[in-house]
Order: sequence, then C-alpha cells, then structure tokens
Amino acid sequence: MKNKIIIATLLFITMFYGCTKGFLEVKPSSNIVQPKTLDDMYGLLENVVFFQASPGLPIASSDEFEFIDYKTWQSARKISERNAYIWNKDIYGGETDMQDWSLPYTGIFYANNVIANIDKIQVTKENNNRWMFAKGWAHFNRAYCYYGLATSFCKNYNEASLSVDLGLPLKLTPNIDDIKKRSSLGETYAQIFDDLQIAEEMLISAKLPTIDKKNRPSLAAVFALKARMYLNMRQYTKAEQAADACLALHSSLIDYRTITLPNATPFPLANVETIYSTITVSSYPSSTATTFNTATRMSPSVISLYETGDLRFSICFIAANGGFVMNRNYYGSGLYQFTGLATDEVMLIKAECAARRGSIDDALSLLNKLRTFRFTNAAYRPLSFNSATEALNFTLLERRRELVMRGARWQDLKRLNSEGANITLTRELNGTNYTLPPNDRRYIFPIPDDEISMGGLIQNER
Repeated sequence: MKNKIIIATLLFITMFYGCTKGFLEVKPSSNIVQPKTLDDMYGLLENVVFFQASPGLPIASSDEFEFIDYKTWQSARKISERNAYIWNKDIYGGETDMQDWSLPYTGIFYANNVIANIDKIQVTKENNNRWMFAKGWAHFNRAYCYYGLATSFCKNYNEASLSVDLGLPLKLTPNIDDIKKRSSLGETYAQIFDDLQIAEEMLISAKLPTIDKKNRPSLAAVFALKARMYLNMRQYTKAEQAADACLALHSSLIDYRTITLPNATPFPLANVETIYSTITVSSYPSSTATTFNTATRMSPSVISLYETGDLRFSICFIAANGGFVMNRNYYGSGLYQFTGLATDEVMLIKAECAARRGSIDDALSLLNKLRTFRFTNAAYRPLSFNSATEALNFTLLERRRELVMRGARWQDLKRLNSEGANITLTRELNGTNYTLPPNDRRYIFPIPDDEISMGGLIQNER
C-alpha cells in the first residue's frame, strides 16, 4: 500500500502541480503531501479520482447482470472480473494493484493529510466556516472510504463477534511508513462512526451551502451514510432515525415523467435527487460500465421485476446485447455505475424500517410517493398492503428495482441471508453451473495478495 500511495501521489502532483503554485512539493520523507493553506486542502479533497471511486467487486459479483456467452466472458479484460463473476475463491489470479483496495486507501491518505495539517492553520472570523467545512469534509471522506472497504473486505457486522472478527488496517495519519495490521471489526466501525460524528459537528458549524456540489458532503450526506450503515448492520431503529434526519434536510426526487425519451444522458450530474456522488472503480468495464458495454446484459430476473408503465425501465435500460443494458444514470454522462447517496435510497430505508416495526401506513406513504415520480400517469396505481410482512416484501423488491446496479444488491444479499432469507445465487457458463450459497465465505472479498505480502496482513478465508 505504501508504494502505491507514493505512486498515486506523484501522479496527482504531475496532474495538478501547475494548478496551485508551490503546492504538493515532492519531499524525500514519509509525509509527501504537505497542504499548508485551506486552498491546498480543498484541492486535495476535490480529487474525484480517489474520493469518488467505490469498490466495484460488489457489482461485478452480483446477480443483476450476465455475460452474453462463454467467449465474451473469456475475453473480459481482467482475470479478477472473470473470477468475481463465478465467485472463484482466488479472485485475483496473480493480478496486483487492485483499485477496489488501493483507491480508497489513497483517498484515506489524502484525508489524513488534511486532518493532520488543518489545526496548523489559524482560525479567523474570515476563514472560520471554510476551516470547519474542510475538517468535516476530510472526516466524512475518510469514513466513506473506510465503510466501502469494510463492506467489501470484512465480515458482516455482528454484535456478538465484533471483538474477534477482522476489520481493516486503520491508517489515521499520513505517515506512510507507519504500517498497520488489521484492527477488529468493532474498532473499524467505531472509527467510522467517530469520523461521522466529527463530520456532523463540523458541517453544522460551517453553515456552508453545498447543494450544487455533489462531490462535497453535506449534513444530509452524513445522515444518509449513517442510514445505509445502520441498515446493513440490521439496526433498523437507528437506520430509520438517520433516514428521518436526512429526509428532513433533503427529500427532493427526480420526476421521471419529465424526462424526454430516448435520452442517452437522462440525468445531469448535479441532479436534485443526488446527495453525495460516487461511482465504481473502472477495473471491471464488462460488469460496471453503462451504455457502451458490449459484453454483458441485465439478468432477465431483474428485467422481469418492472411493471408496465414503470419509467425506470424506459429510462434506465436500453436494448442491446440480445437483451437490455444499463443506460447512464445519476452520474450524468459518466460511464460507470453510481454508488453514491440519493433520496430514493434513503426513502426506501425509511420504508423498510417502518414495515419492520409494523407501520404499514408509513411504509405505504413513502412507497406511493416514490412511485408517483416513477410511473406514467396512466399506469400509476396507489399501493395497498394487508400486512406488515407484505409491505416489507414489497419494499425489498422495490429496492431491487430502484437501486439496480448501484452496489446495494450485494449488501442486501449478505444482510438478508444473515436473517435467514436463504438466497442462493447460481450461474451457468459453458455448461458448468456455479453456485454461491447463503452466508458463504466468498461474500467477503480477499485482500489483494500484494497487500498481504507487503503489510503482513491476515487474509480472509474463502
């Protein structure tokens, strides 16, 4: 990880040195990046390459898509993409520098530089709000990166085994010579929540509007990430409270009825529904690319979920490759899948939690509001449920329709199987059937082999 951070940092220096004179001097020390001003720190935190990339393996391994045929699967650019598709125990097959791991950790390195240096800047009346925001921004980015890593490379959150389950190497300083071993999963989650608490406090104090800058966090983004985390931790009361706090600040929805079709880029990057914008790493183009993907198509089981008049089908998919592929989505004209935070996900978290506590009316209200914006006027029909169980089951299906190819499916499979859903994934490829049973160890991705050898880390069992 150390060498990769150095390389990534030097690349960043090469790309951006001319933009801020005197910034990011190359030094023969472990602390390569030394931001000295708030402008320097904003420049670091604006880096979309490292902060806006989420692990792609959860999508590459999900059951939402399929390769067109065996030959196309064989031609996938990376061994890891082919192996992730069939849930091979050895995903990487000798490949190194896996971006699922390296890019979030480089983002953490930059966040650590801001956190380590911001207290050296004197706070004045003139810079107070920008100072507060920069500190909150850095802590949010670090939390977001660590959570993406934790849900990919660690076991499910389990209160009974937090002290023994392996977490992540927690790098909290920019000193790249300080090699960390894996913490416990409890320590990892505690660190993420500590960062989010600081981010919340700083963003409240900063009072800076960020509504049009989707690569910057907001108070709504803090609560949205907490809602996502608590949902996957199966702490549904806390998830609903966080969702409520988010929706009180940001509840805007895109009205799909206003989108003109056909449309290759239906949503602008800074749309009203996005709270915080990230996409997958670009390591798995066959699995995670959108419109221009020629290797895969959506799984028929996903396509069958959409009803007549559901504009999500018309807007989010286009006919190609003998079926349908994803159209560009929330990330404007970007080519990779959106994995960030948005109003629709938070509403569905709230609806699921309401159904779980037996409130059919609360769940109905949220689902009907969302679907009003997703169906043609002629096709829309208000929902009704006879039981909380029926409401819950429908909400889970609605998550599949609404959050397709956004990374939520993999986490839902892990979460729901932990509760006894008993969902088995199967694929057929060249006459061979591949199976991923519930709660299988292969739901936890292995740490890249070069990280194991360089850092002396304990590998996940597969």
